[in-house]
Amino acid sequence: MAAPKKGRSASAQSRPGRSLALILIAIAALTGGMFASGHTTPRLGIDLAGGTSITLTATNEPGQPNAINKTNMDTAVDIMNRRVNGLGVSEAEVQTQGRDNIIVNIPKGTNSKQAREQVGTTAKLYFRPVLTTEVSGADASATPSPSASSSSKATDKATSSSSASATPSATATSQGRAVTDALKADSTPSASGSPSSSASSSASPSASASVDPATAKLQAAYAALDCSKADVRAKAGDGAKPSEPTVACGQNSSGQWQKYVLGPAEVAGTDIKKAGAVFDTQSAAGWKVTMDFTSGGSKKFAAITGKLAQQQPPQNQFAIVLDGEVVSDPSVSQSLSGSAEISGSFTQTEAQDLANMLKYGALPLSFKESSVTTVTAALGGEQLHAGLIAGAIGLALVVIYLVIYYRGLSVIAIASLLVSAILTYVLMALLGPAIGFALNLPAVCGAIVAIGITADSFIVFFERIRDEIREGRSLRPAVERAWPRARRTILVSDFVSFLAAAVLFIVTVGKVQGFAFTLGLTTVLDVVVVFFFTKPLMTILARKKFFAEGHSWSGLDPKRLGAKPPLRRTRRASAPVDTKEA
Repeated sequence: MAAPKKGRSASAQSRPGRSLALILIAIAALTGGMFASGHTTPRLGIDLAGGTSITLTATNEPGQPNAINKTNMDTAVDIMNRRVNGLGVSEAEVQTQGRDNIIVNIPKGTNSKQAREQVGTTAKLYFRPVLTTEVSGADASATPSPSASSSSKATDKATSSSSASATPSATATSQGRAVTDALKADSTPSASGSPSSSASSSASPSASASVDPATAKLQAAYAALDCSKADVRAKAGDGAKPSEPTVACGQNSSGQWQKYVLGPAEVAGTDIKKAGAVFDTQSAAGWKVTMDFTSGGSKKFAAITGKLAQQQPPQNQFAIVLDGEVVSDPSVSQSLSGSAEISGSFTQTEAQDLANMLKYGALPLSFKESSVTTVTAALGGEQLHAGLIAGAIGLALVVIYLVIYYRGLSVIAIASLLVSAILTYVLMALLGPAIGFALNLPAVCGAIVAIGITADSFIVFFERIRDEIREGRSLRPAVERAWPRARRTILVSDFVSFLAAAVLFIVTVGKVQGFAFTLGLTTVLDVVVVFFFTKPLMTILARKKFFAEGHSWSGLDPKRLGAKPPLRRTRRASAPVDTKEA
């Protein structure tokens, strides 16, 4: 029984070199990956790197005076968070303030400008049939290029040019008749092809007297709409419900602004299941946005495209309207279902932005920017400087304590702290581009707190070794016997710390999550360092004469620890001696 036990012990003590080699290889690989990726420093949060703070104020929708409530505000925060995270912006904070304000903090970064553009965009998407359209304002005198709706746009342009010399009232009257005819065609398709219908409306100026007030209001809005002006475009269609006809503006493929009369929405953005940006290699369209509908949305889309396919231009087109602006107006020749795409002169960024907004849904409220503040990193830099000084003082005190109390053993503790620091830094640098981790002030605090957790693990192990020496064992057996007891204590202690960090990460938001994440990461690294570096290094040094013979500066001097010589290697070997003496 004794021989095999001795063999296992020798085998166990021959492994420390492998563990040390393993962790050193891991450090070298991670460090090499850090330099190869080009991310040699951790990404910084808004309090350290600076950025932009945006205050968004919710506005009531027409006909919905009680739309601003806690449920809708929380939903808006969730959607904004997902949009920003979908862009890969690290450490962005979105939170409510008061009843109707949302504060968005966006740190400096490659995608921070995109995030600012997206957070307040409502992204309400509707598919509406086109009733009539023409080039608007100053663009009406330009020659339109062929497009998906080139025939209708060319006809409208010619009408506009021919009436350029007419009085404004005559132009408004002709546009009003066009709107009336379009609405009649939308409600009674058979009438759209009847020349007599158009002729009667043209022949009798008093025909407009029979127009209902809603149609008259739409006629006036369409006649007055000048889409070449940004302030007019922003208000086009304000107050219109999805179930009502409306006017809107949009740009055609040649960059000209067009105005539209659109029918009631047939398909909404909520009917979209997923969206993505793809590059069209089959044509010169470039980047486009593809959309897949839900089962209900697919049926609606098939119904409206089947109806439009039977119409004449421009009433065989449907407009894809995003936040009141027409982003595309394709024509339809057959019934479609299942999926659709939005094509145009999109850049890659524009296509990805649109797909991102459609993917995560529309905001339940409309928002306006109340204030935009640039946050400088000066204050955060001062706080970081103070924090690093505090951390350095704390680390220095720990090192002084280790040197005074543990003497030679402090070399092992300091080396382990150094390894832990290297692993923490490298992982923080790699996790920035990998998962969007950003280092902020609370995260720095978490790293400083971790110094105490790591030092505590060394102290537990060293005290267990000293306890074994006090019982009369020599160093090498003392190390092997102390390790199982110290290991259990270290694992329980680190498990409690990690559990606290996990709970804190789950139940909190914003910067506090940075503290929890760093605390959890360093706790895991503490286990790795103690198992793969501290214990193997202690096993190797226990074979050295300086430690094995209990030098007065080794920290393991039996006399200073109160052990009584002669020292005993094992309890079993000493038992017969004690019995014989008795």
